[in-house]
Amino acid sequence: MISYSTGNSLMQISVFGIGYVGAVSAACLANDGHNVIAVDPNPQKVEPLNAGISPIVEPGLEELIQGGIRSKRLKATNDVREAVQGSDLSFICVGTPSRTNGSLDTGYVTAAAEQIGAAIREKNSFHSIVMRSTILPGTMESVVLPTLERTSGRQAGVGFGIAYYPEFLRESTAIADYYDPGAIIFGKHDQATIDRLLDLHRIFKIEPKVVSIRTAEAVKYTNNAWHALKISFANEVGNICKAAGIDGHAVMDVLCSDTRLNISKAYLKPGFAFGGSCLPKDLRALRFAARKLEVPTPILDATMEANEEQLKRAYSMVAATGKRRIGLIGLSFKPETDDLRESPLVELAERLFGRGYDIRIYDPNIQVSKLTGANLHFVRSHLPHLTSLLTANIDEVIEHAEVFVLGNRAESQRLMRHVDDGRPLIDLVRIDQTRCSGDFYQGICW
Repeated sequence: MISYSTGNSLMQISVFGIGYVGAVSAACLANDGHNVIAVDPNPQKVEPLNAGISPIVEPGLEELIQGGIRSKRLKATNDVREAVQGSDLSFICVGTPSRTNGSLDTGYVTAAAEQIGAAIREKNSFHSIVMRSTILPGTMESVVLPTLERTSGRQAGVGFGIAYYPEFLRESTAIADYYDPGAIIFGKHDQATIDRLLDLHRIFKIEPKVVSIRTAEAVKYTNNAWHALKISFANEVGNICKAAGIDGHAVMDVLCSDTRLNISKAYLKPGFAFGGSCLPKDLRALRFAARKLEVPTPILDATMEANEEQLKRAYSMVAATGKRRIGLIGLSFKPETDDLRESPLVELAERLFGRGYDIRIYDPNIQVSKLTGANLHFVRSHLPHLTSLLTANIDEVIEHAEVFVLGNRAESQRLMRHVDDGRPLIDLVRIDQTRCSGDFYQGICW
């Protein structure tokens, strides 16, 4: 009979891997008052740690290790069975290096799972395994879980628990990051393991986010890619600014001071291509100015290429349905405006029309009879062939379409009632946060 143990302020924890993440995690957990066994097959890591010597250079870490050794809350071993038998929860913090072809080497992860699984086979209590190593989405399901089940002879969630808990520790500030995290993410498989993690993190002010395991795996890679992109973007802006006689730090300091748009959730929602009267033209102008200064702009160039890919993706989603009669909801570059300049929806409509699709378009803000000024001139000079496809009544679009393409939220709830009648709906704006692609509904990137 397997017993469960949760809700205790003091936990028995084993940490597999005395590398960067493992050493910091083990020392901090011991400092929090838990009993921690650090596990590593390398005696050159085990012996120094037991002597109070840090295996890595990290400010403040050696003092924490020495405190843990003195209090007898921290010790190191190469005995996997001893560590698993002496703990309720195991953190896996082993390396996941790159192979020569760029793929991820999960050999250390698999070896740790095999060893822990074999040790669990001999336990009568419920043991939780929490992965902290950086692994690609799907690795827990395809590698870690089946390895643990095979070697333990038990079923995940019943005979043992698993979770994924990505780490966000920066070298040289790892201890500060541990005690003041920007985010805590738990990838859930079973509630018992999540309860243990929640109990373990009650000392922190921030509320952990509990998500699916695949989501948690993806968050780690998204974070690292985002940080790399920010660094390269700042460098590229700095290069342009220097060539123009401007202090790039002054520019970026002002950019970062805007937390409403620049350092915020704004613009960080997956969806359709950008457009409008500002972003495309200003990006082109900046790239042109940089070329005159002989400054390469690979990040800005790739931004335009990425935007084109979203247009291609939307068109391909329509083409994949095999239908020819298309109902397009929205034409302006964003909701609640009549601005058609460089609207990605106009471009999508142009591509569909040019390839012979039978289109009807509804946008409550684009009624040709009511347009004036620049927008009227734009429609007459650039889109005369599309004006005949516009309708003032969404019912005409609903009656006409074999496929719906939702480009803004106008009349969205009314349209969603028709999703389940067998006609595909391609959503470019995510009108329903709870809905993901499946059956007749397809989100462009969800």
